[in-house]
Amino acid sequence: MNLHDPTAQVLQAGDLTAVFLPGHGMLGASLRHRGDEILRRIDDLAASASIGQSAGIPLLHPWANRLSGPRYTAAGRDVALDLKSPILSRDANGLPIHGVPWSMLAWQVMRATSTLLAARLDWTHAALLAIFPFPHALEMVATLDVDGVTIATTLIAHDAGPVPVSFGFHPYVGLPGLDRDEWQLELPAMHRLTLDSRQIPTGEQQPAPACKGPLRGLVFDDGYALDHPRASLAIAGAGRRVSVDLLEGYAFAQVYAPAGKDYVALEPMTAPANALASGRSLQLVAPGARYTATFRIRVEALV
Repeated sequence: MNLHDPTAQVLQAGDLTAVFLPGHGMLGASLRHRGDEILRRIDDLAASASIGQSAGIPLLHPWANRLSGPRYTAAGRDVALDLKSPILSRDANGLPIHGVPWSMLAWQVMRATSTLLAARLDWTHAALLAIFPFPHALEMVATLDVDGVTIATTLIAHDAGPVPVSFGFHPYVGLPGLDRDEWQLELPAMHRLTLDSRQIPTGEQQPAPACKGPLRGLVFDDGYALDHPRASLAIAGAGRRVSVDLLEGYAFAQVYAPAGKDYVALEPMTAPANALASGRSLQLVAPGARYTATFRIRVEALV
């Protein structure tokens, strides 16, 4: 991993071992099944951190994926982002993407056991409020059992006012010992969001039937609205099935499977991309209230 974090926590249950880095964004830095690594883009986390690149299982906060520009209006506040800020990531078109990079958010460990890690992040620092001026706290609990890792994230609004909910995760997963073209991708019936040339949702969507088949020749960078409150997206092959199960609080998902890469990102999202600017499906947490979203990465041995 090549990234030192004295707060790193190793979880162990059955055939699974997971590593989380509270000092660096509560990043899920490793998930091994019978000694084989399931996560991707974690070979050099120090390099990824230096350029703000996502890797492993990163939290995307305060927004997941892209904003349409440097300005947004949410919960009655007008926000102008400084695109030169060192704590903002930008995509190839210069658009703000993935909120504050994982490597720049240090979480406080609240509880740690061999199978559970709970941590908290207070969003009250001036530099963070300049990007997202809504004081709040995040609490994350990662729990490992013999079948997978469950990650529950709770946003707690301070008394100053409502807080928009637009976070998500970007888990990069892969199947050891099998070429990417042979991975079987499984997606439930959803509605695909129509995107413009910058990958920003237009507000339109079309039904996307459930699918199951090899990734050969397929490329994805698509946003979806779930048809049901719970959904499972998965890859399978070489005796394993790895699923990302959306359990609560996630009404949207992104599927990212670029050509020639040995990973697929199956991304839980609380809101569609650009929700802070468009207002579409953007939920607000009332002062003093809480919002919890939970997903699970399940690893099954098929043989």
